[in-house]
Amino acid sequence: MGTITNPADLAKMRAACQDAAKVLDFITPYVKPGVTTGELDRLCLEYLTDELKVKSATVGYAPPGYPPFPGAICTSVNHQVCHGIPGDKVLKNGDSLNIDVTIIKDGWFGDTSRMYAVGEQSILSRRLTEITFECMWKGIQQVKNGATLGDIGHAIQTVAHREHFSIVREYCGHGIGQIYHDEPQVLHYGTPGAGVVLKEGMTFTIEPMINEGTRFTKVLPDGWTVVTKDRKLSAQWEHTVAVTADGVDVLTRIPGDDNDPFLDNAHL
Repeated sequence: MGTITNPADLAKMRAACQDAAKVLDFITPYVKPGVTTGELDRLCLEYLTDELKVKSATVGYAPPGYPPFPGAICTSVNHQVCHGIPGDKVLKNGDSLNIDVTIIKDGWFGDTSRMYAVGEQSILSRRLTEITFECMWKGIQQVKNGATLGDIGHAIQTVAHREHFSIVREYCGHGIGQIYHDEPQVLHYGTPGAGVVLKEGMTFTIEPMINEGTRFTKVLPDGWTVVTKDRKLSAQWEHTVAVTADGVDVLTRIPGDDNDPFLDNAHL
């Protein structure tokens, strides 16, 4: 059942996850009106290759049925749900952007994504971004030895539906470690107490994709970019986590960064 880490493995996994998060920190000041998604990709690839000395997990990545992915990051803008290919798209004031990065360090994968506001974000876009962030953290709060994947999905679903947003069902979180996409599949909806039981040492991503409109999606002709069918906004946040004896360890969170944990429940 996916990756079960020991303390030595977990230290390597954390190092990979921390470097993935550093890429998202690095690119933050460059996300502004007028930049292309291709330029953001070039900067990230240069940073992770030359500064961090790690490898992109996505350049050339080609699971069965997919063409090779060309970018070091996924750049999903506005109604793009996930897997957006970086290119000549120019970001404009008011856009929302998800950047998703996965790197390989010493054979271990680190995977994380964040939302970025381009210039002045609309009220609706900001609300969707904030609620999706809350969804992710409510899901993370459920992670502990003996809990289930259904507990995570239900917590996420409860927040999204409270706000009359919908949850993308075709794409989900996943086990990760020395394999990029491993078991289990981490659905962002579910029933409390159902599904796989979490065990200490398990590592996986929680990465809810929340839509302003309906949950339905389609893939563009490029074979990768997923968009909302109704062309309404979508948002996503992602962390890689490890199950501990007494709770959860958020491996892709850098202490002091803007991606605060909210694990004390005081803010939600």
